Amino acid sequence: MYLGLDLGTSGLRGLLIDGDGRVVGSAEASYSNPHPAPGWSEQDPADWIKACRAVMAELSAAYPREISALRGIGLSGHMHGATLLGADDTVLRPCILWNDTRSAEQAQWLDAQPGIRESSGNIVFPGFTAPKLLWVAEHEPEVFAKLAKVLLPKDYLRLWLTGAHISDMSDSAGTTWLDVGARDWSAQALETSHMRREQMPELVEGSAAGGQLRAALCTEWGITGPVVVAGGGGDNAAAACGSGCFGEGTGFVSLGTSGVLLAARDSFAPAPETAVHSFCHAVPGRWYQMGVILAATDCLNWLSRSVGQSPEQLSAALPRQVSGPGALTFLPYLSGERTPHNDAAIRGAFVGLDIGMETDALTRAVMEGVAFALRDSLEALRKTGANLETVLAVGGGTRSRFWLETLASTLGLSLALPAGGEFGAALGAARLAICAETGADPAQVMTAPEISETIAPRSDLTARYDEAYQTYRALYPALRQAGA
Repeated sequence: MYLGLDLGTSGLRGLLIDGDGRVVGSAEASYSNPHPAPGWSEQDPADWIKACRAVMAELSAAYPREISALRGIGLSGHMHGATLLGADDTVLRPCILWNDTRSAEQAQWLDAQPGIRESSGNIVFPGFTAPKLLWVAEHEPEVFAKLAKVLLPKDYLRLWLTGAHISDMSDSAGTTWLDVGARDWSAQALETSHMRREQMPELVEGSAAGGQLRAALCTEWGITGPVVVAGGGGDNAAAACGSGCFGEGTGFVSLGTSGVLLAARDSFAPAPETAVHSFCHAVPGRWYQMGVILAATDCLNWLSRSVGQSPEQLSAALPRQVSGPGALTFLPYLSGERTPHNDAAIRGAFVGLDIGMETDALTRAVMEGVAFALRDSLEALRKTGANLETVLAVGGGTRSRFWLETLASTLGLSLALPAGGEFGAALGAARLAICAETGADPAQVMTAPEISETIAPRSDLTARYDEAYQTYRALYPALRQAGA
């Protein structure tokens, strides 16, 4: 038996599978995400441990025989978080999360330093880990002086599980400290950001062993052991493993809280000027690139709160089939934007509001605006040489047929809809555990899900969506100049 633990921003999910990849059971536990100041986002790492204990207690009670046969655990987690530890592994302050923007000034400074983009393959975004440490050094020098180790969120969970300071390549690629092409810590990046190599965890591939479950936890959970803990991966890399996005030409689009368009790559092809993320994949010799928009279904959630209707009600008011773009344009920059603008200050807008428009026009514009933003990511990916024709469509937004049809015709890509079951980060983490414990070839383990339907672009509408996208593109500079 194998277990995938996915440490999300709002909760931890455990997925138990057998050696053939069949799902046996799952459990979840939630925790809070405090925002103590504008632009701040933090978590208490102790909450992750409590959640893990709760998940394991539930699984152990429901599946005692299966849990006793556990042989591997894989870890996935939200990237970029800075968990600061003292010499005795004491947590020095709450973890600063991926969606925290307090270090925008430090990120801009670090991004301008020689060699940083070349080694990391990426722009230094405010959400990345390295600028967070520069912020701590400047604003909390007493904490920085005690710093012995920095761990990413899932790797702090690993420390509790195994007692080892270890990270994988895919998660570490989002720190700015990793030389993403060489798959090793960059001495130059560490020195430039006033860090030392001994403050970094040991690196392993995501499909390799990254520690062993402590004997005390095996006893507590009724596991005969031993249990290998795999290197694991950052959430999107693990999701790619769960959905079979493994080789060149494969990818997925995610309509979740944020939006992601991911392309697996067989080689390292960075293009930081595009604001595309170029990271190591969770398996050896592979990379992936992705465009990221900071608000996707979050835009619909915002509209839902504003008009007093649920997202489901808003979606249900739209026709099932698209008929072309509407007259109202929405720019979905409610929390700033990453790809392609790298602009933490920009904010959203409706353009073309008419007194005769009702709520359905706003809903339609929001869905189209998110689709146009993901088209920005597609254009940026194409500049790196990524070639996508069909992508998996995942995330909560895929429940809207209107949104899916809009997205397919806006991107000019066919969208493959999984038939159901598991295909996310928790499954990817469990699959990495299989590889770490058995030595199996990842290419044989990371299979694609069964597809229920493929939605093709509407050839009669793609030209109209192209024209509407060009209008959308022209609005960002005007909005930026207006100081929005």
